[in-house]
Amino acid sequence: MAPTHERPTLPVPDAFAGKTNTSAKKATDIGWKEFFKDVRLQAVIQTALENNRDLKIAALRIEESRALYGIQRADRLPTINAAADGSRARTPADLSSSDASTISTRYDVGVSLASYELDFFGRVKSLSDAALSTYLATEEAKRSAHISLVAEVAKAYLAERAFAEQYALAEKSYAAREESLKLAKMRFKVGATSALDLAQYESLMQSAKVSLVTLARQRAQAENALAVLTGKPLADLPPAQALSAQGVLGDIHAGLPSELLNNRPDLRQAEQKLMAANANIGAARAAFFPRIALTGSYGTASSSLSGLFESGSRAWSFAPQLVMPIFDTGRNINNLDLAWARKNIAVAEYEKAIQVAFREVADALVGRKFLVQQVDAQDAVMKAEAERLKLSEARYNSGISSSLDVLDAQRQLFSAEQALVQARLLQLTNSIDLYRSLGGGISDTLPFVEKK
Repeated sequence: MAPTHERPTLPVPDAFAGKTNTSAKKATDIGWKEFFKDVRLQAVIQTALENNRDLKIAALRIEESRALYGIQRADRLPTINAAADGSRARTPADLSSSDASTISTRYDVGVSLASYELDFFGRVKSLSDAALSTYLATEEAKRSAHISLVAEVAKAYLAERAFAEQYALAEKSYAAREESLKLAKMRFKVGATSALDLAQYESLMQSAKVSLVTLARQRAQAENALAVLTGKPLADLPPAQALSAQGVLGDIHAGLPSELLNNRPDLRQAEQKLMAANANIGAARAAFFPRIALTGSYGTASSSLSGLFESGSRAWSFAPQLVMPIFDTGRNINNLDLAWARKNIAVAEYEKAIQVAFREVADALVGRKFLVQQVDAQDAVMKAEAERLKLSEARYNSGISSSLDVLDAQRQLFSAEQALVQARLLQLTNSIDLYRSLGGGISDTLPFVEKK
């Protein structure tokens, strides 16, 4: 009764735009310990996988769904019970066949067959198939949560490292500007500089202090977010590395959009939900046909305990039942319409999931192409600003230019340094997004390590 499951046509192009290195490894073949080479980051991710509450909930959802599938599957087989009972009843005289009241006693021992449906039209099987698909979808949801957790922990860690580097730059800048202010005050006392210049030095130092306090707050908040993801406070970690030294792989073979259907757990989850909705249509169709149920028992019965197993005490019953729907005020028709509507919803959700997955990969590929250029350009800007500051200070010390040129050069260099850290963070985050969007992050295998 259930329609044959067929994957909908891909609502995306057949290939990603641009060229990719086909000799590079696929994301699903790269374990996260191979992708994230920083041992400190590996320790943080491992802690999160062991303690994150969302991942634990996802694992428990699998147990819940497995139990529900077991319950539904049990309906496909008969349920046989052993039973023993006894009864004693008094019948009044006016209800008895004799002139006096009677007392009757009965004892029964045997096995019974509960109402077992003969599944001629596949209703029970369809319900079991739907429960199985729901269970498999829950397993895929757990895998998807695993991948997302690895990516989110890595991004949160890198964000914290970026704030730490920016904070260190702000500390250095604040110390330099504080020293410049002291020199400016000394020059002002001897009349070598104006009050305007002194005010500018004061403003520059206070701006550096604002940046320092802001970055301290942002770093603390990033540490708190990382602690929530890892599920416990982090301690005894290896030394941290600079963002410029992070060994995140930058070149991954994207493959074809059709490969995402098998590589991404969230797409497999959406397809399992579609299959469950498909099976529910079979159950709704089978409801239009007769249901045949069997109920029976076999054992012994006697009016005394001692006679339960004597000759001639055998007792049995067999009660088949056929139920044919005739008039249900449209309940079965509406249930079938509901099943079809839910399947159409599942198809639309599946297609939307594919489109989202395609866009995530396409955006990450575009980012990989341009962020390398952005980091190189921003590094060149920082070097140019550092050279400008050096020349401005030399011209100022020679009396050729004013202190305004030095102050402006200091501001621009600090901004360029901060922007370079942010650009590197964007580049690393984009690499993580590409790795996750291609389905990487399930395996934790290291390269060239033989499993024993």
